[in-house]
Amino acid sequence: MIEVKNISKFYGSKNQKVLAVDDISFSVEDGEIFGLIGPDGAGKTSVFRILTTLLLPDSGTAQVEKLDTVKDWTEIRKIVGYMPGKFSLYPDLSVDENLNFFASVFHTTVEKNYDLIQDIYVQLEPFKKRKAGKLSGGMKQKLALCCALIHQPKVLFLDEPTTGVDPVSRKEFWEMLKNLKKQNITILVATPYMDEATMCDRIALMQNGKILKIATPEQISEDYPEDLYEVKSSAKTYHLLQTLEIFPNKTGVFVFGDSVHVSVKKDSENIENELKIFLREHHFENIEIRKIKASTEDSFIQLLH
Repeated sequence: MIEVKNISKFYGSKNQKVLAVDDISFSVEDGEIFGLIGPDGAGKTSVFRILTTLLLPDSGTAQVEKLDTVKDWTEIRKIVGYMPGKFSLYPDLSVDENLNFFASVFHTTVEKNYDLIQDIYVQLEPFKKRKAGKLSGGMKQKLALCCALIHQPKVLFLDEPTTGVDPVSRKEFWEMLKNLKKQNITILVATPYMDEATMCDRIALMQNGKILKIATPEQISEDYPEDLYEVKSSAKTYHLLQTLEIFPNKTGVFVFGDSVHVSVKKDSENIENELKIFLREHHFENIEIRKIKASTEDSFIQLLH
């Protein structure tokens, strides 16, 4: 469905160029949920804008359903739906007015493609006369998704769709995406939230315009090259982190919520014992240590080193 080959993108003048996308390549299969996962500034939005024909790449090529994003941009715009990170609908138009407007842009009607948005629209229907600018964050998100779907696209691009949305709405949104996948819509999602990676069929971890790794979320966790331990104590987490940074057998240490994750060489012996002894020597109390499976976030941090 999507083929990206050696795409690069620069911003700025000749004397002050910033490399936003650095020679990346990936492909997306038909009917797949594919995630670009990375922090702000990783290059995710630039990739999306290139694939939706809003930006020209400085080098490389990209195709959407065998259509070139530079040569065939008018055809591509007919078959893709794009939901940008910032709410971009018309705030002074009502829910229904926005939907009807976007349907007319694509020479269709809400009635013709209603089946595609029905499960989402029923949640919006009580507010159909309300102006879009007066909706809650979760409802704005649902309206934007309906508008992106109203012309029955083959590929849906969602750029950080759950940023600033409450946890319940985030969960509901991903349920909607799973239902859309059943209708054979290929979905690309860009998100900084590592926990959302597990909702995708495959993910590409991005940082500084580069792709660090592409695999299924399960494979990325399984490929973690070291043993990982979660460490807690009654002391402040930052103090625990500082102390564990001088633990002689560690290969990496970082804060994870209210705990510290410590990585050590694979199959190291007696590590839990050594950690307890080390922390007691440094006057820590109520020490809890357990071996854990690496998450996507653990893997991302490890790939950065």
